[in-house]
Amino acid sequence: MTANTIDTGYLDGKLLVAMPSMGDPRFKKAVILLCAHSESGAMGILLNRSLDALSFEDLLEQLEIPKAEAARNIEIHFGGPVDTERGFVVHSTDLLYDTTLMIDDDMALTATVDMLKTIAGGSGPESSFLALGYSGWGPGQLEQEIQENGWLVVDPDVDIVFGPKLETKWEVAIHKLGVDPSLLSGDMGHA
Repeated sequence: MTANTIDTGYLDGKLLVAMPSMGDPRFKKAVILLCAHSESGAMGILLNRSLDALSFEDLLEQLEIPKAEAARNIEIHFGGPVDTERGFVVHSTDLLYDTTLMIDDDMALTATVDMLKTIAGGSGPESSFLALGYSGWGPGQLEQEIQENGWLVVDPDVDIVFGPKLETKWEVAIHKLGVDPSLLSGDMGHA
């Protein structure tokens, strides 16, 4: 658990895993890294939706950022339906900027072009991906969705966050809870 979860009850750094009954098709079998959660609302990045229409090289070209030969291509995700023109780099904590948001001890979020320039230059954090857009909730909205069995909350796992197999992240996250995904129902009662 992160210190924020222990001290405040907020879910920073946790994974949200959509229940099979999720009514919003944009979040069917979604796994979201919750980057920030407070009384003001919540912000997260979808981990298992790629953005195939745009490559990292195309993006760098659009932003007029030169790419070094040694630079690796990073994956581009659809981060969520809010502010889809804005980019966020989710990355390991081995490279941080003043503007970086620490999610937990192993993961961070940077929303500046400086991180893209560093990655394009052939350096950058050990693990990273770029997300366009984010998933957001107003005050109390996420808590209500969790209470209504829309989401399961899973401890963070860098293998799920940075793992290459987007199509299996939902199942892997569910299994992390020790649950068989075929047994899940959105019709659970409340005690």
